[in-house]
Amino acid sequence: MDKKIIVRMAPSPTGNLHIGTARTTLFNYLFAKKYGGKFILRIEDTDKERSTAEFEKNILDGLEWLGLKYDEFFKQSERTEIYRKYLKKMIDDGFAYISQETPTEEGQRNEVVRFKNPNKKIVFDDLIRGQVEFDTTELKDFVIAKSLEEPLYHLAVVIDDFEMGITHIIRGEDHISNTPRQILIQEAIGATRPIYAHLPLILDNDRKKLSKRNHGEAVWIDFYKKQGYLPEALLNFYALLGWNPGTEQEIFSLVELEKTFDIEKVQKSGAIFDEKKLRWINKEHLRLYEENSKKEIEKRIKNKFANTDINSKIVNLIFERIEVYSDVDKLIEVGELDYYFNEPELDSEKIAWKDSNSIEAKKHLTKILDVLDDNEAIMSYAELVGKGNVLWPLRYALSGKDKSPDPFTLLEILGKEKSTERVNKAIGLLK
Repeated sequence: MDKKIIVRMAPSPTGNLHIGTARTTLFNYLFAKKYGGKFILRIEDTDKERSTAEFEKNILDGLEWLGLKYDEFFKQSERTEIYRKYLKKMIDDGFAYISQETPTEEGQRNEVVRFKNPNKKIVFDDLIRGQVEFDTTELKDFVIAKSLEEPLYHLAVVIDDFEMGITHIIRGEDHISNTPRQILIQEAIGATRPIYAHLPLILDNDRKKLSKRNHGEAVWIDFYKKQGYLPEALLNFYALLGWNPGTEQEIFSLVELEKTFDIEKVQKSGAIFDEKKLRWINKEHLRLYEENSKKEIEKRIKNKFANTDINSKIVNLIFERIEVYSDVDKLIEVGELDYYFNEPELDSEKIAWKDSNSIEAKKHLTKILDVLDDNEAIMSYAELVGKGNVLWPLRYALSGKDKSPDPFTLLEILGKEKSTERVNKAIGLLK
């Protein structure tokens, strides 16, 4: 910590922005901000067959949407000459050699560049996992380049980290096995060893690693963006995947995370992706968001009703019932909001409450018909003869649903005229 902290995130553009990539980017970003350091974004596109411009754009757009801004940007595909210089020197100094290969399958090279393994033990300190030891003998002489112009991952990443002055490498624990190879290359080129911190994997409720194969598009940031999650909520949730502030606080802004984050409080065990927790956090951020951006929230909810005019009272009711914007679509799909726009279809057998009967229900509805705009009068009568006996028939008459908001909410939104019509309709169905 006696020099300027420099960290990097180095995604490969071989797929869309992954939840794990976003979480690791966030931890690097927060670590840099905490200590006034520099955060570098580096696109590792040496895999020409699998890297695409579309995936690169998806990653960049996703990080921008999340609000994770980088200080410098690099692309490995633009640094080929730098790798060539180092590779040639490694061969000249005896740390690497051109290896004649016997292809065992179609497409394999006759010639590659291999690192000359000194076959020794490597020990490094990890900020999260403590001391880690590897015996590199089992790695043998591993391939570091297809040719002088085609470096592979391990070589390019070490050269870039050295050239860019990376002080700390914060990445997922699935990279631990890469570390001994990279330390050997660091020693060969005379690079300073960075400090490592390997983050716990993100797991589902069954403690399986989140993957496209097992979880589909739910591993991509786009999936949550399309559902209407707030980027602030996602960042808050990702920060808690493997990190605990040591306090009761669970809702954080990005600025608060920058001040609070401590890499030494990152846990070793896997972090469980709990969608219920994510939805709760999103709701809390929606509430915070409501205070400053009520018009934006109203606009986003109203946009779900293309050709229907809805008032602010309905918007407020819908807002209270959702945790994420896509919940509005679900409410519409199952008809939970139909009673605001369409006359309800009533089943006369459902109007009366439980052990009550149609005669009693008709009497109660008739009694409160003249006081539909007086909530206190309705409640006083309901308390006198039994809340269920009064409030159930009233709510069902107004909505036609077994489940709906309370009758007072419905009365307020529907207004006295429409409410009176619906109650009279229910009375007419009762014998």
